[in-house]
Amino acid sequence: MYSQTDSNKFVVVIDAGHGGQDAGNTGNNYSEKDIALKIALQVGKQLEKYEDLKILYTRKTDVFIPLDKRAEIANKSDADLFVSIHCNGVRNPSPSGTETFVLGLHRNKDNLEVAMKENSVIKFEEDYQVKYDGFDPDSPESYIGFTIMQEEFLDQSALLANFVQKQFSSSLSLKDRGVKQAGFLVLRETYMPSVLIETGFLTNKNEGAFLNSQSGQTQLANAIVNGINEYKNIINIEALESELSEYKVSSSDVMQDFSSVVFKIQLAASSRKIDPSPENFKKLSPITRHQENDLFKYLFGETRNYMSAQSLRDRAKAEGYTSAFIVAFNSSGDKISIKEALNTRVGD
Repeated sequence: MYSQTDSNKFVVVIDAGHGGQDAGNTGNNYSEKDIALKIALQVGKQLEKYEDLKILYTRKTDVFIPLDKRAEIANKSDADLFVSIHCNGVRNPSPSGTETFVLGLHRNKDNLEVAMKENSVIKFEEDYQVKYDGFDPDSPESYIGFTIMQEEFLDQSALLANFVQKQFSSSLSLKDRGVKQAGFLVLRETYMPSVLIETGFLTNKNEGAFLNSQSGQTQLANAIVNGINEYKNIINIEALESELSEYKVSSSDVMQDFSSVVFKIQLAASSRKIDPSPENFKKLSPITRHQENDLFKYLFGETRNYMSAQSLRDRAKAEGYTSAFIVAFNSSGDKISIKEALNTRVGD
């Protein structure tokens, strides 16, 4: 695992989009700057509980931060990840769903429009044309020569983006719009794996209400946290391979979902029958109860992916369940050993 000394912790910079005089989009009279901030603060609050992480914010209040300053915060802190959180909005009220962007040349008109909208915030900055070398956020021509300064981090950025989108699609009922590339200035200026997350469309009536709700914001934050943790675990390949070696499998064996195995996290065992509600388990959800002989086992989460199970276990430990561990069940609902589960052929 990562060293617990502050200088060697895995550094994540959380960037709440917009702020201050820059409201972002205001679809259905919702405020992107406020919703993005609430989600960002929830993400950070959860991640701060992990001993091997150091969390920084570009803003924690309703203030305007220039795009280059946001990147500067990440660069000066030698961050390992930069995660920018936004809400989408278009004139048509029909589009919905989540999408996560990495830096790149836009491949269609929709991606260009999203980038133009997000980059237009530089107009709130003084001398923005000088500061950004004559870049005009409203001119498609400015994007033609868009330099991919993040090229060396593109694969890692895409990996993180895929983990985030997978969490959205598995835990939320929102449409999965996938991982995309576009020319975002805030991503261009950073020197580490970076993503920009569009958490949904405020301009869609139902989705806007979900994004504006405390429950919706918590669900989105949970998914982002789990995605970040999956990324952190997989790039720490030595620790992963060490953990898997006792089961005689490698990291490549656990990347895909298992079709006939379900993983859960055991939080506690008790002779008492406790109501398996989130309120009784530090608001972790979902909680299930499994009886073995005279003991009741209390389990958190459910996934067919071992990497996701690791992320859920880490989250349980961060919430204070320091002895939490992964358990597995076969397609009949019978508990099996982790070794048996991991040696089940992926895709069967």
